[in-house]
Amino acid sequence: MKARFEGLADGLAEFGYAVMDGFLDDAEVRAILDLDVFKGGIGSLKKAGIGNHQNLQLNEAIRGDYIQWLDKSAAPLPLKVYLKRLQDLRGFLNRNLFLSLQDEEVHLTVYPVGSFYKRHLDQFKKDDRRKLSAVCYLNTNWDEAHGGQLRMYCKDGKIDILPFGGRMVCFRSDQIEHEVLPAKRERLSLTGWMLDLMLT
Repeated sequence: MKARFEGLADGLAEFGYAVMDGFLDDAEVRAILDLDVFKGGIGSLKKAGIGNHQNLQLNEAIRGDYIQWLDKSAAPLPLKVYLKRLQDLRGFLNRNLFLSLQDEEVHLTVYPVGSFYKRHLDQFKKDDRRKLSAVCYLNTNWDEAHGGQLRMYCKDGKIDILPFGGRMVCFRSDQIEHEVLPAKRERLSLTGWMLDLMLT
């Protein structure tokens, strides 16, 4: 895992984003998918909004996913495995990229068939604590025909990333605009952010 973390750190340093396959292995992905929250479908999740705090609003023309925030202390074991690995990654990036990331926040995410999230930045205008976005996909037997790509708008043009199970995508929350393209299957992920708790 250390060698993979190194590749991820190198990508972040050079390009502002990186992709790492196998952040979760197949068994770890299946264990998360077997949890009641995913078996219950979108009925057990909340409609996601845009903005934060008092500015939060629902707008399906911009965003169509459903989410459930993770309580790190009460998360079931398969999710704690993921959270511990994300914490390890945060520590590695702090040491190797000289960052001051102090915490992470994560929610379960379900995009129903045909839903999307229009182009946006993850860092809020009046709250810059989100420094790195980290998305780990939970989709088994996914192929290009299913769609659902993460489209990132980088300096050198658009980059489309397919949401294969176990794949981690990490990118600068304040720099890389991105969107989620519609999919022909339900699209599942663990979506999170590494935080610097000091507002600047």
